[in-house]
Amino acid sequence: MQITEQASLYDDLEKKSVREILEDINREDQKVALAVKKSIPQIEQLVSLIVPRMKQGGRIFYMGAGTSGRLGVLDASEIPPTFGMPPTWIIGLIAGGDTALRNPVEGAEDDMNRGWEELTEHQINDKDTVIGIAASGTTPYVIGALREARKHGILTGCITSNPDSPMAAEADVAIEMIVGPEYVTGSSRMKSGTGQKMILNMISTSVMIQLGRVKGNKMVNMQLSNQKLVERGTRMIMEELGLDHGHAQKLLLLHGSVKKAIDAYNSISKL
Repeated sequence: MQITEQASLYDDLEKKSVREILEDINREDQKVALAVKKSIPQIEQLVSLIVPRMKQGGRIFYMGAGTSGRLGVLDASEIPPTFGMPPTWIIGLIAGGDTALRNPVEGAEDDMNRGWEELTEHQINDKDTVIGIAASGTTPYVIGALREARKHGILTGCITSNPDSPMAAEADVAIEMIVGPEYVTGSSRMKSGTGQKMILNMISTSVMIQLGRVKGNKMVNMQLSNQKLVERGTRMIMEELGLDHGHAQKLLLLHGSVKKAIDAYNSISKL
């Protein structure tokens, strides 16, 4: 039996108090970070292979079904506002399409061919990377896509919570994050989902830092999509250049990003 389908370590959940349930879940969640830590060598290997491809114009495709697919779409959707990258750089594909973000789409994840068809619609090429996400490691939609991608010389990776899965067999770099049985038996939206989110954060953030989208420790390329972010950007410029608030904000709004504002100010200062 797959680890993700094993019986919970806890029983009679409906008889527990709210406090007991919360403490139990928290106890299990503490195992997730340790499981992710053990996967760092594989995460490092995958990121190290992705970065040079992206420097040549390559993209990352996350692929999954259900919770795994939603988490891939979530991570991809956060790249433009956080790092100022176009939405075409990291793309999240979910079995069943955007409808599946809110509603289950019957049978979508069982189609072995659909994933590759969707990748070809995006003109996938050998500079790109495909990362499959599936707690079970058995999702046909993902396995089929990875298999075809690999045949075409495209880098493949995966994130799973079961060792030696069919999905891992199709990946150049398999990240096997073994978190153990879920608190509610088989509910991989819990520990497996939490671990997937952590690993996706690690992959995309480290890639973006390596691509120069962070300066020091700051999101200097973030989109100025609301007043909070305009204010955060203004403070960054004040700290970096020693300007007053009004001057810093004027520079930011003129140039559209912290990095562009600082670069423009520094280039003028050198004249």
